[in-house]
Amino acid sequence: MTKIGILLGSTRPGRNGEAVARWVYENSAQRSDAEFELVDLADYKLPLLDEIHPPATGQYAQPHTRAWAQKIASFDGFVIVTPEYNRSVPGALKNAIDFLHAEWINKAVGFVSYGSAGGTRAVEHLRLIAGELQMADVRSQVALSLFNDFENFTDFKPMAIQRDTLATTLDQVIAWTNALAPLRAH
Repeated sequence: MTKIGILLGSTRPGRNGEAVARWVYENSAQRSDAEFELVDLADYKLPLLDEIHPPATGQYAQPHTRAWAQKIASFDGFVIVTPEYNRSVPGALKNAIDFLHAEWINKAVGFVSYGSAGGTRAVEHLRLIAGELQMADVRSQVALSLFNDFENFTDFKPMAIQRDTLATTLDQVIAWTNALAPLRAH
């Protein structure tokens, strides 16, 4: 069965991302075409990149890096849930991505973002990062507005259309993940 990791890309206390990631997981868990798992970056307590060797060598010395690599390697594709901080990617998410290399290659990725502009600028940066890691980013994206999909900017209450957009995003992630399977086999 295809395994998709739903990565919660913020470690900030009081983050809106927990409710968003749970919503993504609850909706994805109703599907029968893949297996989904919610992965919270906060559970991995990754420091700023502290490996001596570049990640492309795969020579991970730190126990936290090896645990992170094992978790990411266990997935065939991803949905990244991310806020937009200062028109870009949260530092904790970028750092977590930068720890690894081969574990990302030939895997599909979709994005669920949130922020004042729907998190779209963070996703644009993530698409560039995904390209460098040979990930296939799908076109559909869930862009949640702090103005329309949250009450008082904190209580997550997505508009009904967002569920349809999420379904399309998941459809694309699963299709591309399956299409890339022969490349991952090598």
